This record gives sequence, structure tokens and C-alpha cells, in this order.
Amino acid sequence: MSTATPSLDALLAFALDAAWQAGRVTLGYYQSGLAAERKADNSPVTLADRQAEQKLRELITAAWPDHALIGEEYGRQPGRVDSGYTWIIDPIDGTKSFISGVPFYAVLLALVKDDQPQLGVIHFPALNEMVYARRGGGCYWNGRPARVSSVSRLADAVLLASDLDTFARFNRQDAFQRLIDATYFQRTWGDAYGYALVATGRAEIMLDPVMALWDCGPLQVILEEAGGTFTDWRGTPTIFGGEAVATNGALFAPVMDLLGV
Repeated sequence: MSTATPSLDALLAFALDAAWQAGRVTLGYYQSGLAAERKADNSPVTLADRQAEQKLRELITAAWPDHALIGEEYGRQPGRVDSGYTWIIDPIDGTKSFISGVPFYAVLLALVKDDQPQLGVIHFPALNEMVYARRGGGCYWNGRPARVSSVSRLADAVLLASDLDTFARFNRQDAFQRLIDATYFQRTWGDAYGYALVATGRAEIMLDPVMALWDCGPLQVILEEAGGTFTDWRGTPTIFGGEAVATNGALFAPVMDLLGV
């Protein structure tokens, strides 16, 4: 248990281990036929989601009792004092993939200080991959430096999204269609996996018309440290916008022009 002001390197090392431990919890249920319940918003949740979040809460509370927590399954927990630090937890991002036995689900863990993202971890337990960053320290993919691609033409870009039908439901279908028409090819390699692909140079654009805070938590610092952008649909860098657009940086301006928000 620590009450001293920690270094970002120490916090990142802790976050990597905590995400790995939570990932081990999820793997105990992966491809097991685990039943899912429906939450009030009709999204699925499983015992694995709850136990992985409980593991993260236990680890964080023991190590950093002054820090607050926000998690998808159990809400907000204040710190022992108002330290300004808040951990943001999504124990399984991509629960639909998880319950279908698809390996593109992730454990998401982020830390903000006075609402400014400080570090982020995306852990894909079933793929044994981690993409992570701390502010000012660069982005890494399984220990190797990670950078966005150098693609500079929309006609050469890979466009990703999590779920096609959400664009129409949130009145963003026309904007999305303009991007489809302008880009090389499109896939729904969605949720955090798509954002990790942009950060590691394997795709150029990823966007969603609706995103919860715990979905966005680690993404801004990871994309920015990889040389890219993570913003809302108006181009403002934030994890609090309720929506998301990630680019490789070189395509940020033309993407914003086509979105036209």
C-alpha cells in the first residue's frame, strides 16, 4: 500500500501486471459456454466481467488506496483522499466477442490525473498481446515501440468500426458512408482491437458514434503516444466525449472534413 506520489513508470508497471491478472481471470471462462445476462441497456455481461473487475478493484485499492475508481460493472468508488487520480476499468471490452469465443476482446485499464489521461493499457488475453503507453513515454506493443502508419491518402487507408448499425441509430450514417466511399477497404474489427490496430500501424482510421468512458479510457494516451490522434467527432482530444475517432495523424484533417460535424 502506497500513499506517496508515484512515478508514471511505477504506475504503468503496476497497470500492466494488473491487466494481465484480470486477463487470466477472463481466460478461465473463455470458450467455456459461459452464459450472459442482459443489462438495462441490453448489453451483455458475464460472471467473467464481474470477477475481472473485482480483481482489478482489489489490486488497485490495495496498491493505491488514495486513488478513485470508475468501472463498467460496479460504478465509481472514491479514493481515501482526493488525490486527483482515477483509474478507469473495462474488465472485458467486447463482451459479445468474448461470449462468442472470438479472441478480439480486451481488458482496458487507464489512469487519469485531474481528468487528464496519464497512461493506458489494452490487454488481449486470448491473443497474448498488450498495447500500452504512458504520457511522454511512447507507445509499446508487447515490449516493442509502436507507431501509427505513414499512409497519407484516404484512398490507401483501412477504415474500421465496431458496429455498423450504430451509425444510423445515432444519425451518423451519411458521414460514415462518405468515409467508406473515400477509403481503400473497411472492416468491423471493432471495439478496442480496432483502436489498437491504428496505434500499431495496421489500420489508419477507427471510429464509433457512441462510446462509454470505460471504452475510451486508455485510447487517447495510447494513440497520441503512437503518433496518432484520438478525438470526439468534432476533433477535440478527449476520452469524455461519448464518441470516438482515431486516426494515424496524417489523415486527421481529411477525416474531419468528411465527417463534417
